[in-house]
Amino acid sequence: MNTETEIFRGYGKIGEIAAQTAVECRFGQEVETIIATHASVSLTGADAENGEVRYRGKAHFLIVYADAEKRVCRAEKGVEFSARAEDERCFPALTPRVGVTVENLSVRREGASVYLTALIGADIRLYGDKNFEYLAGGDVIAKREPVSVLTAHLCGGAAEAVDEFETEFIGDILLHTETVGAVDVLCGAGSLKAEGEVNLGILALKGDGSPSSFERLVPFEVEIPCEEAAIGRGAEVRVSVLGANIKADTDEERGKCKITAELTLGVEGCVYEEVTVDAVTDAFSRTHEIALSYETTSSTGAGECKRITERVSGKAALSSKVDFSDTLQAVTLQRAEANLVSAEDGKRIEGVALATLVVKGADGECRGVEMSLPFSVPVEADDCSVSVMVCSMTARQRQEGEIDAEATLKICCCEKRTVTGKFVAKAEEGKEVKESECAISVYIPRAGDGLWELAKSLKKSPEEVSQNNPELEFPIKEGQRVVIYRKKNLA
Repeated sequence: MNTETEIFRGYGKIGEIAAQTAVECRFGQEVETIIATHASVSLTGADAENGEVRYRGKAHFLIVYADAEKRVCRAEKGVEFSARAEDERCFPALTPRVGVTVENLSVRREGASVYLTALIGADIRLYGDKNFEYLAGGDVIAKREPVSVLTAHLCGGAAEAVDEFETEFIGDILLHTETVGAVDVLCGAGSLKAEGEVNLGILALKGDGSPSSFERLVPFEVEIPCEEAAIGRGAEVRVSVLGANIKADTDEERGKCKITAELTLGVEGCVYEEVTVDAVTDAFSRTHEIALSYETTSSTGAGECKRITERVSGKAALSSKVDFSDTLQAVTLQRAEANLVSAEDGKRIEGVALATLVVKGADGECRGVEMSLPFSVPVEADDCSVSVMVCSMTARQRQEGEIDAEATLKICCCEKRTVTGKFVAKAEEGKEVKESECAISVYIPRAGDGLWELAKSLKKSPEEVSQNNPELEFPIKEGQRVVIYRKKNLA
């Protein structure tokens, strides 16, 4: 028995890897009181090797502190790092796309030194060839059906986002943070367009030397070329802030300050194209039994993205005590940790909004108090990735020792689209099946069978069954009969 096979050659997402590594930085300044600590990370390169992905980057550490004379100071350092993520699916021909974030930042003192340790998380997406062989025809009666496959087309680029705004007079910028919010993706003819905003948070010193914080949503729009992009195709992007240049021009006469923010953005995009393969999903032989080997193909892509804006409030948990002798001065380093969980009433995004509350004590010294505000938001989602951006977080002390916090959450749920298909990979010939010598046979089929199931049972093509039994209706009803005619040569 001759069979024909073909090979589908595509390119898609092979899988995802999550990895972590710790990076440490030492500060030798005379730190009396720690007010705020911050770490950011950027990727400089990544390579796939046999059994692992190696990635490299640079971590930037910053500490705001009060010295022995109660003056607010800052210090910053950069540390290069390299790490690896092990996975047996990795080999050099794959393309790894790595997104790095600081998942946790811890502080410890050893003598006169302060050590900051950043736990850096890596979200690694692997792309490569996704090929498979399938039965295409031959000496068999085949049932053909379209099998869908998602193929990936990678693209990327960089963009600049510039914004200017005016604030009250400030003397110095202590730290700034940039958080990318939800991104709208539009797949057009030959290009991928991404729109969104970056939440810029600034902790600064006012003219009198006291800390102050403010935020600004900086919009951005970037269009990157992609030949395979087309209207209606699914796409996803990952936007990261590669660099930020913040300038402050002061006007002492007006008591104002003009802030210019210049952000460099890196954009990684992927367009998903759905293609169909005319594959054989079942087959049989008129003359022989055949053993069919099946395979399943599965490919993932981008689904629908849902965006929610939620206002949350409540009593915040504090890392240390505050009372009415403390003056609340700034809320900085706003961020969130969240996960999609299953609850009795459906899916919910549960997490906590975090920030550093800067207070000045009765002795005139500033210190930082970590505060957290839990939240739970219902969503209609299934398998999706979740990102939360915290903005406009405020704090009040209405009752002594308690902080009432409010925050605006911008939540994005991006569903993952999965396409699967089952097909015949190959067919092997078995023993011969003798054909009946009767000129006419009557067959009683099973109720509910379709034309293909009936043809397979009779070892006749669907066309032959229909021609010989034009009165049949499918699916088969109870009590129907099928007549098979066989031509006989008379000697």
